[in-house]
Amino acid sequence: MSEQVLNLVVRKRQEQGEGVVVLELADPSGKSLPAFEAGAHVDIHLKTGLVRQYSLCGDPANAAVYRLGVLKDPASRGGSLAVHELLTEGASVSVGAPRNLFPLAADASRSILIGGGIGITPMIAMAHQLTAQDSPFELHYCGRSRSRTAFLDELADADFAACVRTHFDDEGEAQKLDLPAVLGQPAEGVHLYVCGPAGFMDWVIEGARRAGYAEDHIHREYFQVEVDARGEGFEVEARRSGKTVQVAEGQSILDALATVGIKVEISCEQGVCGTCLCDVLEGEPDHRDVYLTDEEKAANDQILVCCSRARTKKLVLDI
Repeated sequence: MSEQVLNLVVRKRQEQGEGVVVLELADPSGKSLPAFEAGAHVDIHLKTGLVRQYSLCGDPANAAVYRLGVLKDPASRGGSLAVHELLTEGASVSVGAPRNLFPLAADASRSILIGGGIGITPMIAMAHQLTAQDSPFELHYCGRSRSRTAFLDELADADFAACVRTHFDDEGEAQKLDLPAVLGQPAEGVHLYVCGPAGFMDWVIEGARRAGYAEDHIHREYFQVEVDARGEGFEVEARRSGKTVQVAEGQSILDALATVGIKVEISCEQGVCGTCLCDVLEGEPDHRDVYLTDEEKAANDQILVCCSRARTKKLVLDI
């Protein structure tokens, strides 16, 4: 997968809440940046071999900057720590052009936006876009504590402030998220969007399913998921490369391919972003990603090699 890479600078850096850095990235000569729609993310190239995706949280109508909010995660595999350490004001950074895997539904009559923690970032861009479109919505922002939460001041001052509701674990019961009440009875044209920690998202998604929401009206974006590498070993043939390799239990297809000199472009390494997607020519994948839809998984003609495995003794991939 190739992409346009932009050479930008950190125009502004601000610490907010607890462990969140908010960055504004701009062209060093002041040129307008490629347009994006709400829900889009960019790939940040932090250093050799380290690429991470972060949602754009600015107003899509503002072509001057890309705005990001990045939580310093103590369990980071290097990405968020590198952002906090390296992306100081004035620093140069290579950034992929925006890609959108989490778009707003064009036919929605009303939108329910639910962000947990740093999962609020794509929801802010969505709120800006929905406001510009004069499309009804409500934004629910859930966090552990008001004092540890980023973006509160700007949400309070935003044009859409009347549509925002905050919910904190350490405050009164009356203000906590009443999910059944928020979801209500699913009506035609009502779409739900959720982003945040995996457990929080699963709770919201299951609640929506119980309420009767159709799957194609439940939209989600995972930031981080646990990868299950369990399962017996199997063989992978890389047909175009003319090489075959054994994938051991606990080893990813990606890592096994690397042992025979086959490099696949990667980014998240958790089955979230789709960067390492490969075509399957033979065999049945054991899909363990959250990127492919259920329909795409059922087709068994694609696989994310960073996390998925095989149900058959052999997979033949078009690489």
